[in-house]
Amino acid sequence: MDATDREREAMRRALSLALRGPRGVNPQVGAVLLSPDGTVLAEGWHRGAGTDHAEVDALGKLALGAARGATAVVTLEPCNHTGRTGPCAEALIAAGVVRVVYAVADPGEASSGGAARLRAAGVDVTGGVLADDGRALLDSWLTVQRLGRPHVTVKWAQSLDGRAAAADGTSQWITGPRAREDVHRRRADADAIVVGTGTVIADDPALTARRPDGALYDAQPMPVVVGRRTIPHDARVHRHPRPLMLHEGADLFGGDEDAATSLLAQLRDRGVHRVFVEGGPTLASAFLRAGLADQVLAYIAPTLLGGPVTAIGDLAVATIDEQLRLDVAAVERLGDDLLIVATPRQARGPEQEGTR
Repeated sequence: MDATDREREAMRRALSLALRGPRGVNPQVGAVLLSPDGTVLAEGWHRGAGTDHAEVDALGKLALGAARGATAVVTLEPCNHTGRTGPCAEALIAAGVVRVVYAVADPGEASSGGAARLRAAGVDVTGGVLADDGRALLDSWLTVQRLGRPHVTVKWAQSLDGRAAAADGTSQWITGPRAREDVHRRRADADAIVVGTGTVIADDPALTARRPDGALYDAQPMPVVVGRRTIPHDARVHRHPRPLMLHEGADLFGGDEDAATSLLAQLRDRGVHRVFVEGGPTLASAFLRAGLADQVLAYIAPTLLGGPVTAIGDLAVATIDEQLRLDVAAVERLGDDLLIVATPRQARGPEQEGTR
């Protein structure tokens, strides 16, 4: 049975309700319960890990038995497992719901199967309603489910001859204001920004996302500093509006690929969906070498620096046959600079590494 106009309207409402919940380890989900004549009985949304799922939140606003014969309109397929909360599919069945409409299927190995469980109990189920809108809402969460880790963007700025700094280490600024404005906009879209201790010591970055007038974006990435060197107590990163995460574990810079995987696992467990790796060449190279970069942003300025400070370091490419090929997704002109957006062809997730 196709969704009715009233059910599609309720789905649009459920999608807006979902945005009230936090983006994190659990998906943002909204739910609307409709009476047989299409009247809204109750609404709900998920408020974060350990709280009632959207369907149960909506059911909890009704008197016992008031949902019998109702239709549940949910942005994500009702779950079918017991975690911190019980299975939503069972809660809907117990409440007497006779029809369920959802936008996106649950991709989880443990949590999926809710639609099948509902059908087995005689509930009419229709999926894929406003699916594009549902996937747009859950894009970053779905990416984490697919990869088994956060999505990783590796960014660098370079001169035309591939240098990230002058011979004395100075690098501010290689690119112009429009390129830097673009970087800050992309920072605001990330959940975490990762740099090495060397970058903090050399450049003292704030690691905030700022508008052209210097004002902070409302959304700020969590600052993450990787390395074993001690950063200055008065470093600007300590004044970031979000708490600093220091990752002082295994040597991410010495070719230890497990260290990069471990860092991403820690960030995933903190609810991070999108990671922005920004500094410097050694750190960027570590993620590329480990096959853990999903997107590359290379800002190229029409200037020549020469010298030893290349934008990317050792990638363990011993021969031309081992080169790391990328697919170019876009080339943008930003003032005098160019931005190349590319996708490595062999990005890996934990399932490809045998860790799941």
